[in-house]
Amino acid sequence: MFYFRIISLSFIFIGIIFVLILIFLSRKNKNLPKKINSDYNFCILIPARYESKVIEGLLKSIKNQTHKIPMSDVYVIIESKNDPTYDISKKYGASVFIRKKLNLQRKGYALDEAVKDILLHNKHYDAYFIFDADNILDKNYIKNMIPIYDKGYDLASGYRNCKNGNDSVVSASSALTFSLVNTIFNEQKNKKNRNITFSGTGFYIRGYLLEKWGGYPFHTLTEDYELSCYATLNNLTTFYNTKSIFYDEQPVRFKDTLNQRIRWIKGYFDVRKKYEKEIYKSLKISNYNKGSKIDEAFGIKPYIFMVIGLVLWLLSLVFFILYNLFLKNIVWKKYFMEFLTLFLLIYFALFVMTFVILLLEGNKINLKLKSKIKVLFYNPIFMLSYVPCAIKALTSKNVTWKRVEHGNSK
Repeated sequence: MFYFRIISLSFIFIGIIFVLILIFLSRKNKNLPKKINSDYNFCILIPARYESKVIEGLLKSIKNQTHKIPMSDVYVIIESKNDPTYDISKKYGASVFIRKKLNLQRKGYALDEAVKDILLHNKHYDAYFIFDADNILDKNYIKNMIPIYDKGYDLASGYRNCKNGNDSVVSASSALTFSLVNTIFNEQKNKKNRNITFSGTGFYIRGYLLEKWGGYPFHTLTEDYELSCYATLNNLTTFYNTKSIFYDEQPVRFKDTLNQRIRWIKGYFDVRKKYEKEIYKSLKISNYNKGSKIDEAFGIKPYIFMVIGLVLWLLSLVFFILYNLFLKNIVWKKYFMEFLTLFLLIYFALFVMTFVILLLEGNKINLKLKSKIKVLFYNPIFMLSYVPCAIKALTSKNVTWKRVEHGNSK
């Protein structure tokens, strides 16, 4: 048992050291935007394959924006005229793009096909806003994004709120995952001028970039994270704008979140495999974006080491409990108490983390007090379930996107 503890503690210690090194090395960054004189000729892209249940809510919120975007510059991307989404989109005056390459079934491919068609017709937009069909925009979303756009940022994401967090404790916990990414990590990256991590949609990309790329070249399972890595590697400027609020729908059933998170984890490691070497090669002391690149080079490695250490410790205790039970040795009780104590400590640490996130979010996040109390106790279990999700993702050869049924447009 002594050796198991030494190995486990070594992993945890390495993880902590990595975190401290990362904090020290990435604390300074000078990747600042340069003001670009351009107009506000914006368009909106919405991948919306069979999303008739929710698309109307998004289109209404776009039409009600205080800074208007012509509905003809709103592109709803579908696969067939038989999709009820087609008629709803036409009713609101949106442009509907019907895909042709239906063998390519990821969001990135849908966006790529639509952008290429726009460019083929010689249309120029200063910025492309990208949203999921289940999103709903605060009426000042575009208006509040313009000051960030005016500063010259190449890409910027809005504040991702949750429209159905009160439907179940699962959807509330899923929403807190994005609060963790944005409120804990991206706000700190903003302060240090480091590249943010994009999660989902609700962001803009300057038009000159899509014209340069000749489409939308991010096609992995997690095209949002791929975009994040590309932006860091190529020193693009990014910003997390808490004033531009949009609402997103989260899965209500635990089973759906499992499938979703397995895809995220698989996609994360696929993107790391694609970009990691290039990011390491680009690391130079003189690079003005070195803080972002160091941050991305480390990724979540420090936390992986800590998780591995804790899991190994718990598994070793389970082994010794079962072994001594088999031998009918009463010492199993000692190992059981140690297992229970360690598990409760981990649960308590995640409980505190959840409390801090809720505290920092305050009244911004769309959760009732009852939901906040429930999620405070449930979220630690939700976070722990990332471990089996990771095991499944890393041991499965074929992880695909699985459709999650949405609720309604409100």
